[in-house]
Amino acid sequence: MVSLHRTIRNMRRVGLREWWRQMQYIGDAKSGVLVGTDQFGNRYFENMNGEEEIPGALGVSIFNAYVLFKFVGRQRWVDFAQHEYHASQVPPEWHSWIHHIRKDPPANDPVVKNLTPPWQTPWVENLTGTRGAFKTYNTVAPKINAWEPKTISRGA
Repeated sequence: MVSLHRTIRNMRRVGLREWWRQMQYIGDAKSGVLVGTDQFGNRYFENMNGEEEIPGALGVSIFNAYVLFKFVGRQRWVDFAQHEYHASQVPPEWHSWIHHIRKDPPANDPVVKNLTPPWQTPWVENLTGTRGAFKTYNTVAPKINAWEPKTISRGA
């Protein structure tokens, strides 16, 4: 449950219209720094102030025999451009940034900028369940035909 003070504070920061849109889409009032946009028009935000954001799940990572506990989750988020959104609309480079795999966003990350192969095709969202989904078809005549009964009309 989000506190009333936090909701009012974020409503003042982002404005009434954006606050209402966030409440309808993600059910939470968030304010942060716009980090970048992708080719679909999705906007990516970050707010690293620990006092303003609700901590997410407790993550455990093992590094050189040390166990590190940290809260991960709610500092980075995406504002989808389309009303009917799903997870495949996030390109892989932004997915790695949102999930804290990469520290820098793709626009500022030198590895993503320099090491993208020239043969790589642009990212396309998953079209399963839409009119643009791939449908197989067959161009070969069937080997087995269904039986069709021959009917003879009865004479009266």
